[in-house]
Amino acid sequence: MAMQSPSRVFLSFRGSDTRNTFTGNLYKALVDKGIRTFFDDNDLQRGDEITPSLVKAIEESRIFIPIFSANYASSSFCLDELVHIIHCYKTKSCLVLPVFYDVEPTHIRHQSGSYGEYLTKHEERFQNNEKNMERLRQWKIALTQAANLSGYHYSPHGYEYKFIEKIVEDISNNINHVFLNVAKYPVGLQSRIEQVKLLLDMGSEDVVHMVGLYGTGGMGKSTLAKAVYNFVADQFEGVCFLHNVREISILNNLKHLHYYLLLIIVKFYFKLVDVSEGISIIKERLSRKKILLIFDDVDKLEQLEALAGGLDWFGHGSSVIITTRDKHLLACHGITSTHAVEELNETEALELLRRMAFKNDKVPSIYEEILNRVVTYASGLPLAIVTIGDNLFGRKVEDWKRILDEYENIPNKDIQRILQVSYDALEPKEKSVFLDIACCFKGCKWTKVKKILHAHYGHCIEHHVGVLAEKSLIGHWEYDTQMTLHDLIEDMGKEIVRQESPKNPGERSRLWFHDDIFDVLRDNTGTENIEMIYLKYGLTARETEWDGMAFNKMTNLKTLIIDDYKFSGGPGYLPSSLRYLEWIDYDFKSLSCILSKEFNYMKVLKLDYSSDLTHIPDVSGLPNLEKCSFQFCFSLITIHSSIGHLNKLEILNAYGCSKLEHFPPLQLPSLKKFEISKCESLKNFPELLCKMRNIKDIKIYAISIEELPYSFQNFSELQRLKISRCYLRFRKYYDTMNSIVFSNVEHVDLAGNLLSDECLPILLKWFVNVTFLDLSCNYNFTILPECLGECHCLMHLNLMFCLALVEIRGIPPNLEILFAVICYSLSSSSIRMLMSQKLHESGCTHFHFPNTTGRIPDWFEHQSRGETISFWFDKELPSISFTFIIIRPQDEYRYPTVKLFVNGYEKEISCDVFTGKFGELVDNKTVLDNHTTLLHIKLEEDNEPGERLLKNEWIHVEFMFESYFWFDVRNTQMGIHVWKEKSNTEGGVRFIDPSEKGEEEGFSDTEGGGWNIKQCTR
Repeated sequence: MAMQSPSRVFLSFRGSDTRNTFTGNLYKALVDKGIRTFFDDNDLQRGDEITPSLVKAIEESRIFIPIFSANYASSSFCLDELVHIIHCYKTKSCLVLPVFYDVEPTHIRHQSGSYGEYLTKHEERFQNNEKNMERLRQWKIALTQAANLSGYHYSPHGYEYKFIEKIVEDISNNINHVFLNVAKYPVGLQSRIEQVKLLLDMGSEDVVHMVGLYGTGGMGKSTLAKAVYNFVADQFEGVCFLHNVREISILNNLKHLHYYLLLIIVKFYFKLVDVSEGISIIKERLSRKKILLIFDDVDKLEQLEALAGGLDWFGHGSSVIITTRDKHLLACHGITSTHAVEELNETEALELLRRMAFKNDKVPSIYEEILNRVVTYASGLPLAIVTIGDNLFGRKVEDWKRILDEYENIPNKDIQRILQVSYDALEPKEKSVFLDIACCFKGCKWTKVKKILHAHYGHCIEHHVGVLAEKSLIGHWEYDTQMTLHDLIEDMGKEIVRQESPKNPGERSRLWFHDDIFDVLRDNTGTENIEMIYLKYGLTARETEWDGMAFNKMTNLKTLIIDDYKFSGGPGYLPSSLRYLEWIDYDFKSLSCILSKEFNYMKVLKLDYSSDLTHIPDVSGLPNLEKCSFQFCFSLITIHSSIGHLNKLEILNAYGCSKLEHFPPLQLPSLKKFEISKCESLKNFPELLCKMRNIKDIKIYAISIEELPYSFQNFSELQRLKISRCYLRFRKYYDTMNSIVFSNVEHVDLAGNLLSDECLPILLKWFVNVTFLDLSCNYNFTILPECLGECHCLMHLNLMFCLALVEIRGIPPNLEILFAVICYSLSSSSIRMLMSQKLHESGCTHFHFPNTTGRIPDWFEHQSRGETISFWFDKELPSISFTFIIIRPQDEYRYPTVKLFVNGYEKEISCDVFTGKFGELVDNKTVLDNHTTLLHIKLEEDNEPGERLLKNEWIHVEFMFESYFWFDVRNTQMGIHVWKEKSNTEGGVRFIDPSEKGEEEGFSDTEGGGWNIKQCTR
């Protein structure tokens, strides 16, 4: 629904007394004077209490005229109205002008005469109803307070029309502003007004509020500011709405704004010498006034400093609203209360378009499809909807389609002009960055865009992009999110570039439309103006004909991105100005012809998925290269040795080059990331010719190397190492490698190799500070050596599918998680060690391992077989260990889920070894029969009040196995051990329902909120 403008004057009256006489005449006189007045003409249909809509009308009004007539107090409805009116008088400083119509004020003040009689009748009716008696008390207070206010006393002996004229004249003098024209169809404004009113905090009279409304051009910032002005202006001594501050500052100066502001508020024309004098007068004249100021379309900090330089410029209770396109401007002025003015939602946009295009809600069905198309095009921008709706009014549906086609090809000039204001205010480099994003990178991830634009603009690119976001030209951006901007702002940017040369794409700075690019490449019409070509995602199987020399004239080309397009031949030339070259699926065998010269500016070379590329040529002509990627080049056989001597190279990616057999030695001091996984033919890890201190993380898997070079220790600052499925055979000389080199490594993953009993002690000596160790799927070693117990930092150990493992001789003292699924060769002595009570005394363990004994450890004092196990506690929450053994029926691969209930309410358990809810194992098809799961659980209070649980003297905790289909859980064994020294339980824990023992009356099903069930962590 459209927003309803608030009334200024509210008339409270007894309809049967004055509706058709005095009150009706007063209402007409006020309306004739242009004063919005609320006149409730439904008195005969009123109930006993006023409605929420009437309360809202009272709260939005600023002047109240209660008309006290002889029978006013007979109506509980009128009396409730009066209570709300007096409340607004006290809390909002509203004006109350009582009219005593043929009654004496003393009768109202002291509730005598007819007022006393009616109140006595109300009291008799309200007997034995405490709520209504309180209403009666409030009525009496309100009547007394209203009668004590200055008002108007009408006697039947006077002229009524003169009496009414006096009231209307006084009200006109009290109204200090006129209503602003907000919008012809103010759709969607009401909720936004309420949000801004909350920021203004109108009830606080002891502070000055500054609120900023920001958003892109055409979003409705000025419209919203006007609507808020109309709703709140009557609460201030003075009001001023300064329109178009940006334009006035350009055409005149700030001194002109001071003239207007002082003239409106102080009602005096000051001859100002300069801005400083204006500031002094504003501070002097306004510092004791409660005023409302709205500065519309501010674009410079100096404007704010001249108009509202500080909160102490204005009197207590004042409010200042600023609209701007620049969010950063508000922050620079210290304004923290801000509101982002956002697009209309789809429903609001459709309603506004219907009203603009048809002037009502009745729309012929043949227009529905095109209406939705217009809404999609406008993307919620009110300016676009209003402009297009006006243009389409009265036209046939065929005209609508034609006009919309034109809009989609060439943006409307009125919309373009408004949106381009923010662009025009940018610095030159910021303009360039905006055009890059608008033309080429909408929807791309920021991480990729940052790398591309960094090659253009250097490290200041984040600052430039931040400025665009502050000016609402692009959406919020952060790591790994997509670049977003409004569709019409995108069109505006593209139109700016198109206007560089409307008829010749080869003379524009950026090319992104594939037909334009094909034409330029085919016809060799490129020029030095072209800085960026973005040919993304091939949409056609046709081959592009060209002679390969189209780039010859593009001497200023900085970025070339081509993804999956077919060309009749390879490029014969690339300009040396290139900074970023990405050619995905480069369809030719060699790069020699294009990389045979100097490319001193190139920072990124990316040739991924180039399935025909057989070798990487000499790249010594790219001395400033920072990233080189040729992943999934399936035909690549050789790489020139020069790639190992690029001093500035930070990323080298050869992932998935399945035919690559040799990698040249590396002397890359700047290298941060090195990727050679899935190079199945690679026999040797490259020699490292220098210290590589910038590499923190190495991941290598699915390659054919059998050993690491001695120079591997040149990764001297390594923190995470993954060597998986490489079938490494560690040589004896490895024990001479310096273990100190790998002292920073915390995460080691050696899953799926051929580790032997001889090499494990050496590896454990290397990684003395490891916290996570994955040895899973190693089928050769049989013993975990005693020195494992010296790994004091190790907390997580994965031994899953170590089928040959027989003996565990050492356990790290701080181990928390052990995952030894399918280690069926484990000796009974090792299993007993894993189940020893002493090992779990830390209260933070979670072990999962085979248990051929089929028994739960004896130190679990409470054991059960079946679906559930329970205990009761009082006073304090216990610290417990919980264990279970699942007996799986033959050929059954579905497993039950363990659930936990507190007083009958389900709680979740978080656990590192399990994924998702407790009981959903890493692999649902993993054979887990005769395995023991042993974990420590701590019941912790959450933020909800625990009193709800503590209403019960005994609290019931139950573990339950829930089976899928026909899975039989009756043979599941479970056990619970209470760590008394960690629980501080005074009253204790019971494993039998206390109510059944007669100790207590039992517990009720009180809601089980207030506790989180979590795995204990250090």
